[in-house]
Amino acid sequence: MPELSHRRRMLVLAICCMSLLIVSLDVTILNVALPAMQTDLHASTSGLQWTIDAYTLVLASLLMLAGSTADRIGRKRVFIVGLVVFSVGSLLCSLAPDLNALIWFRMIQAVGGSMLNPVAMSIITNTFTEPRERARAIGVWGAVVGISMAAGPLIGGLLVDSVGWRSIFWINLPVGVAALLLTLKFIPESRAPKARRADPVGQLLVIALFGSLTYAIIEAPDSGFTAILPFAALALVALVGLVWYEPRRDEPLIDLRFFRSAPFSGATVIAISAFSALGGFLFLSTLYLQNVVGLDALHAGLWMLPMAVPTFLCAPISGRLVGSRGPRIPLLIAGSAMTVSALLFAGFEAETSNVSRFIGYLLFGIGFGFVNAPITNTAVSGMPRAQAGVAAAVASTSRQLGQTLGVAVVGAVLASGVGSSSYKDTFVSAARPGWWILVACGLAVLVLGAVTSGTWARRTAERTAEKLSSVEVREAAGITA
Repeated sequence: MPELSHRRRMLVLAICCMSLLIVSLDVTILNVALPAMQTDLHASTSGLQWTIDAYTLVLASLLMLAGSTADRIGRKRVFIVGLVVFSVGSLLCSLAPDLNALIWFRMIQAVGGSMLNPVAMSIITNTFTEPRERARAIGVWGAVVGISMAAGPLIGGLLVDSVGWRSIFWINLPVGVAALLLTLKFIPESRAPKARRADPVGQLLVIALFGSLTYAIIEAPDSGFTAILPFAALALVALVGLVWYEPRRDEPLIDLRFFRSAPFSGATVIAISAFSALGGFLFLSTLYLQNVVGLDALHAGLWMLPMAVPTFLCAPISGRLVGSRGPRIPLLIAGSAMTVSALLFAGFEAETSNVSRFIGYLLFGIGFGFVNAPITNTAVSGMPRAQAGVAAAVASTSRQLGQTLGVAVVGAVLASGVGSSSYKDTFVSAARPGWWILVACGLAVLVLGAVTSGTWARRTAERTAEKLSSVEVREAAGITA
């Protein structure tokens, strides 16, 4: 890709951030609309889980395929297709006649979304080649998540209360069309020097692993252990199959050599933990504020601001810290804040008091604001640029898988605790095990952030990058190992 002027690079960053905005908005807006959808579509708790997880599950399953395909056939081309499919999927969601149709349309929407975030991150990585400038660009990218968290609940609450829940999908259409037109004119085409071949077996194994695991978790409270046992077994078989099959391919869907880098492996688990916490946090908070406290969608959205604003403000600070001091400080701040926040709800029932609830939301927003930049920067900075799409896709997959598992696990715990009892009377006690799960997620971010950002971990990253680069050079020259 040719070297671009500073102004053109900023424009490319802005266009890529537009794609992240609509994909991220879709999660936060939908959470505020869950109670209205539950009433209108007569959905159970598991039905609400599927409206979220059908989207994040397809994203997680296809992100690596989208990243490697974009590296192979052209990042701009895949990005354009993603914008079109996502916009069409959004329109279909707004017209869904019932819950099942909505879930299927959400999956179509996610197919388009899978072509946006990892490809946009790959475009950014190849546009901003200087490490500090790239870290700052990623900080801006992370701030967009904060914008979506701040704007999503407010816009969603306003639309749900004034027009109805279907209107939350309309917001994607003008942004998607604008991003499409700007992409056609301003984003240059780029691709990896050596195209990676498709890996259909690896892709099927990923879909089987993520899909069967999520189904088993969500349906366990209603169907029982015996009914979900075959799906749990399928998930285990798929995992073993991936570990056995992928290293035997010359160009695997998931290059397991990446995980020899301790920072990369740490960033992957941190992403799963942090976004599991986010998914569970939003799910519990939205249902509590509207179904227990009795707030309307707009006022429930306003209660999300103490979490959303710090996320928006802290993300660029985190990016600057990563660029100047490395990932350790942002990860320690993130892990500490998220752990204390979840602990307030798990041990002290913070949701029952306005003051403690505000503090809990504030701390979670600070923690989540600091966690995004080190995850993304660690995932892509230690890898050869030719592998940027795949590495970014692994990081994005970890995020979406984490959010999927967070909603699935916490929702299943909540459904088991509430049972057939009065929702308002049992919600706080039924949600407490879920909050303890979020405490564990925060601790994982804290501990792994400390362990995988030290000197030993950086050496493993350097050795991994050297080996990957040497293999690429040999392959480019037609030399076999």
